[in-house]
Amino acid sequence: MKTIKEINEKIKKGNAVVVTAEEVIELVQKKGAKICAQEVDVVTAATFGPMCSSGAYFNIGHSKPRIKLGGGICTLNDVPVYAGFAAVDIFLGATAVPDSDPLNKVFPGEFKYGGGHVIHEIVAGHDVRLIATTYGTDCYPRKKLETTINIKDINEAVLFNIRNCYQNYNVAVNLSDKIIYTYMGVLKPNLGNANYCSAGQLSPLLKDPYYKTIGVGSKIFLGGGIGFVAWHGTQHNPIVPRKECGVPQAPAGTLAVIGDLKQMKADWLVGVSMLGYGVTLNVGIGVPIPVLDEQTIKYSAIKDEEIYTQIVDYSKNYPHCIPDSLGEVNYAQLKSGKIKILGKEVPTGNISSYPKAREIAEELKSWIKKGEFLLTEPVAPLPGAESGYTVKPLKENPSLA
Repeated sequence: MKTIKEINEKIKKGNAVVVTAEEVIELVQKKGAKICAQEVDVVTAATFGPMCSSGAYFNIGHSKPRIKLGGGICTLNDVPVYAGFAAVDIFLGATAVPDSDPLNKVFPGEFKYGGGHVIHEIVAGHDVRLIATTYGTDCYPRKKLETTINIKDINEAVLFNIRNCYQNYNVAVNLSDKIIYTYMGVLKPNLGNANYCSAGQLSPLLKDPYYKTIGVGSKIFLGGGIGFVAWHGTQHNPIVPRKECGVPQAPAGTLAVIGDLKQMKADWLVGVSMLGYGVTLNVGIGVPIPVLDEQTIKYSAIKDEEIYTQIVDYSKNYPHCIPDSLGEVNYAQLKSGKIKILGKEVPTGNISSYPKAREIAEELKSWIKKGEFLLTEPVAPLPGAESGYTVKPLKENPSLA
């Protein structure tokens, strides 16, 4: 048994043994879990891919004379932001698009620019055009503002993503006879392809399936800087069927994360255009898993062959909330480039990046080994089967049928 405090002391002295979630698999196979639990202190897990429920809030500072953006209309590079907080606090969502975008009127829409791209440009240090119109008050008399803002000059810039780092996700296919455009990418007709979105054996919540070490307050790599787990993410649903190793067989846990955008890097926050669907943001997240005991190392050594997910039809079942699975497949099979569905061999594609996830895991490993990154004790557990929280299964809202 080890504690996070003891591990941090080893990090400070430069004695901590840190390995990535990929490296630990081979170590456990070679030496066994018991010895590895004694020798290894931290395992770094990571993911990099599209995460729609992301955004950033800013305090732009007061103009002369003062203006109250709340109650008015505000845009950044023509992308609408939410300004209903107060005078000069605004929130930009990753999936927001300009009013001038034709959307899917000419189908499939190209969605060339949106909130995810603006966030990327802000992190990269570009000037961004702000236009606001509102009503005047005695204390905030100004009614219109046109200016440029830069991350170096605004008071606060904070990335706040309410659902990231999905613990497992569907494989998306198309059973219809026409091409469809989804957040899982373009799906060809008649089982022409199968898309998935996960780093598999590198993905953080798959290496800590019962959230034993990841909780509210956990310090993480976020967008190239330091971030924290702020809460469980929206649609967090740990009560799904699991394999004997503990890994959920369907979409389950999620994380809400927060961090200082001014520390982050444009390489790890990248705007994405998805044909026929919209815009989003590729987010890089790395999570350190402290090796507290033998069970922790066993979980962190779970490999692609042990991680299973469901194959779902996105032409009918998914859009119409019809629960069904066309079968179960593991990530080793997905990463082989082809799987069998209903007797047909189907090519696979990953819309997240395994090589980028590997880079993040290595970067976080180097931070810890240099003593630049200490671990934090979670202040509260994530809701889950072993957390003591009462958790209800995620359901669709019958009033919206």
